[in-house]
Amino acid sequence: MSKPASKLREATLTLYRQQGKIHAKATSGRFNTLRWAMVWLTQAIFYGACWLEWAGNGSQRQAILFDIAHEKLYLFGLVLWPQDALLLAFVLIVAATALFLVTALAGRLFCGFACPQTVYTAIFTWIEARIEGDHLARRKLDQSPWSARKLALKASKHGLWALIASWTAISFVGYFTPIRELLPSIAALQTGPWEAFWLIFYALFTYVQAGLAREAVCQHMCPYSRFQGVMFDPATANVSYDARRGEPRRPAGGGGDCIDCGICVQVCPTGIDIRDGLQYQCINCGLCIDACDQVMDKINAPRGLIRFAAENALAGRAKMPQLRGRPRVWAYFALLLVFACLTVSTVNSRSLLLVDVLRDRGALWRESAEGRIENAYTLKLMNLDDTPRHYRISVHGLPGLLIVGDSEFAAEPGTIRPVSLTLSAPGNNAASGIQPIEFDIVALDEAATGVRERSSFALP
Repeated sequence: MSKPASKLREATLTLYRQQGKIHAKATSGRFNTLRWAMVWLTQAIFYGACWLEWAGNGSQRQAILFDIAHEKLYLFGLVLWPQDALLLAFVLIVAATALFLVTALAGRLFCGFACPQTVYTAIFTWIEARIEGDHLARRKLDQSPWSARKLALKASKHGLWALIASWTAISFVGYFTPIRELLPSIAALQTGPWEAFWLIFYALFTYVQAGLAREAVCQHMCPYSRFQGVMFDPATANVSYDARRGEPRRPAGGGGDCIDCGICVQVCPTGIDIRDGLQYQCINCGLCIDACDQVMDKINAPRGLIRFAAENALAGRAKMPQLRGRPRVWAYFALLLVFACLTVSTVNSRSLLLVDVLRDRGALWRESAEGRIENAYTLKLMNLDDTPRHYRISVHGLPGLLIVGDSEFAAEPGTIRPVSLTLSAPGNNAASGIQPIEFDIVALDEAATGVRERSSFALP
C-alpha cells in the first residue's frame, strides 16, 4: 500500500478516536438489533410500569410506588415496610452478584446492552442522526461556523433531547409520587419542593449524561470500567480481535484477513480500536463485530475476525470458555445461589403482622377491688397486609391470668393500631416479683398470620 494512502487511513482513525465528540458510524447486524431490543424492553418497563394500577380491597392504587411519606413500598400485591430492609439488602446483593457473575463469564454485557447510560445515549444519538444526518454530516456540521441552518438543527436536536429528559424525570418521580397526581401538580406548578428538585435534577442529569457527556462517561467517569478487569480471567469471553487470523494486514503486504479499513473504529461508540487489545473503555456492545462481519462478507472471508472470544480461545488453547479451574466464577455462582435462597426464604417467612408490647412504667402493678393484681400494657399492632384484619389476643404464662375487657381488635391495612390492655392475675398467686408471660396475637380471618411476643407481669 502507498504511503499517502496509509497516512490517510491513519489520519481517519485519529479523527474518530481523538478529535472532539465521537460521531460513530451507524451499522446493522445481530448485536445492533439486540441493543435496540434492549432499549425498547428497558424503556417500555421504565416508562410504562409507573402507569400500572393494582386493584385490592375495593380500591385502586399505583402498582409500583415508593411511598416515602408513609414509609411503604408497593410492589403489586406486596407491601414492604422499613422493617423489610433486610429483604431489600438481599435483593441488591443478588443483583450485584449476578452482575459480577455475568462479567466473569462474558465481560461487560450489562454496559453494552442494559446500562442506562448506554440506553439513553443510543436514544439521543438516534435523534441526532435523524436531525443532523449521518456521522460524516454531523462531524461536518460541528466543525462548520455558526449559521441559521446550524442553529435551527442544533436547537431542534437539543429541544427533543430536553423533552425526552423531562419525561424521563417525570416517570422517575412518578414512582415516588403517584404519577396520576404528579402530572396535574406539574401542570398547575404546585409540586412540592422535593418533587421539584428531583424533576429538575434528574432531567438535567439525563440530558447532560446522555446528550453531552456520552462516551466520556464510559471513558473517564464510570467506576465499573475501572474495577471490572479484576473479574476477568483468560476464559472470560469479550469482544476481541483475532490477531492470529488478521495479521499481518493486507494493505501492509500481508496475507491476514484484516484489510485495515478502520470501520471497527468508526462504529465504536467509545472510539477505541479493538485491534489494540482489551481496553477498559470497551463496553462489549458488539457493534464492531457487526461492522467487521459485513466487511468479511464483501471480501468473501469467514466471519468472526472480531467476535466474542476468550483469551484462551484466541491463543488456541480452548474453543469455548471453560468453567473448570475458574474459582471466581464458582464463588460468584455460590454467592448468588445462597443470597437468592435467603431472599426467597425471607419472603416466605415474612410476617404480615408486627407487634410491639409496652408495659406501663408508671405503676408496676395495682390491686383491684376483688383482690386481683392488674398490670397495664399497650400493644401496637402493625398490619403489614394490604387487607383489613381482625385479631384475637390471648395471654398465658401465669395460672389464672386473663385479659380484662375486649380481646379482639381490628386494624386497617398498612396501619399501626395501638391497643390498651389490662391483665389480671389472682392475688394469692404462689409466684412473686417479675414473671415472664407471652401474648399470642392471631388474625381471625387468616390463621397463618400470627405472632407471639414475650413480656413480663409484675406481682407483689
